[in-house]
Amino acid sequence: MWTKQQIEKLVAAQRTFFRGGRTYSIEWRILQLKRLRKAIAEHEEVMEDALYKDLGRSKAEAYFCDIGSVIAEINETIHGLKKWAKPETHYSGLVNFPSMVTRVYKLPYGTTLIISPFNFPFMLSLGVLTAAIAGGNTAVIKTSSKSFYSTEVLKKIIGETFPKKYIAVVDGGHDVADDCLNTRFDKIFYTGSPRVGVHVMEQAAKNLTPVALELGGENGNWCIVRKDANLRDAARKIAFFKLLNSGQVCININQVAVAKEVADRFIQLLKEEFVRQIGKDAVHNPEYPKLISNSAYCNCAKEVEKYRDRVVFGGQGDEETCKYAPTIIYPVKPTEDIVMHELFAPILPVVTFEDAKVKQLLSLIGKRESGLSLYLFTRDVKWAKHVMSRQQYGGGCINEVCVHLMVKGVPFGGLGHSGMGAYHGEWGFREFTHPSTVLIGNSVGNLPLREHPYTGKWNEYKLKLVKIFER
Repeated sequence: MWTKQQIEKLVAAQRTFFRGGRTYSIEWRILQLKRLRKAIAEHEEVMEDALYKDLGRSKAEAYFCDIGSVIAEINETIHGLKKWAKPETHYSGLVNFPSMVTRVYKLPYGTTLIISPFNFPFMLSLGVLTAAIAGGNTAVIKTSSKSFYSTEVLKKIIGETFPKKYIAVVDGGHDVADDCLNTRFDKIFYTGSPRVGVHVMEQAAKNLTPVALELGGENGNWCIVRKDANLRDAARKIAFFKLLNSGQVCININQVAVAKEVADRFIQLLKEEFVRQIGKDAVHNPEYPKLISNSAYCNCAKEVEKYRDRVVFGGQGDEETCKYAPTIIYPVKPTEDIVMHELFAPILPVVTFEDAKVKQLLSLIGKRESGLSLYLFTRDVKWAKHVMSRQQYGGGCINEVCVHLMVKGVPFGGLGHSGMGAYHGEWGFREFTHPSTVLIGNSVGNLPLREHPYTGKWNEYKLKLVKIFER
């Protein structure tokens, strides 16, 4: 068990290492990323085994969601880092004549803290670490105590690959997390719930430490299916997404709003898709993931019991294995409690709306806290693009689900109660660096425009020239 004194000693060692200057070298950073990639490849089987023990993941889902995505992130970063890190050159403007060149350097923060969750224990730790390394920082990864086996593998991977004075893994419960937060870092990256996000910000504020937050969204993520949508395609994709990691995904669909005109047909297709993809008895299908803990299972079961009279599919589980079947609850009003908070479980409430009144639905969603994602299914792509450019949310898809997360070169992040900051690829590099503007002065040909005196016959020209130059 880590103590506060041990954490402080670790951070002090990392700060000393950072000040030594080695991490400023771009070539050195790339070498560390290659070492990390090699270590992941060598530990692929034990990572898959840990994900199965922690979350009941199949090998395919383990690779797709956690392992392969990290490797892709590292590859993108290695390929683009030299370009991203190159100082920008800007024209200083006539007002600064004769000093005409200004540089913007992308500098590392220093010693960083990464607090990762249980649901994607490798992607949301090593993926963030990739950005931290790319930015030239040292890092302490505080892992979730819930994903025990994955944490053990992370400790092994990092311990065998990097010295603790550069990268280290800290395990333990909430008390250890608080000890980390009470230790001064130069940047904190937290992934988890809005409630804990508030606590992270409060602790970071004591040292004015900049924070990036990736949160699930207080009111959950909406999916809207209009009457003109390809219902079978929508049902297929929504079913896949709700089965993924047993619903324990921060960008997962929390509730789906379906046009009344097609609601019955959509629900029938959704049932068929759940059966086609996971079988009639999902709970005993070895490919179906489990909930992370008995507590998570009980919370899921308790939520379903509140709406037992409206369960139209699923509604049963196995407490011993912590598996709960994908469950459809229908109909649900948009003001009911189940759609007012993040579920983080394989439960899917179905809200209906009149297609002609979709604006009212969007207005209701817009009045609530911003979700981390938004999904629209419709053949009217023009309408969908308009909505996506007006609503407040982290990211999303039109006629698709979740895969916006996999696109290279684009940011991933939330806003408000779904987070702040963004990462992945170059955006991750930006999140873990701060831009420093430096004007390069010239000592030849200086004009006394900014100097006293400002009055007198020969000085009236100064203000006139400044007005011209600052246009």
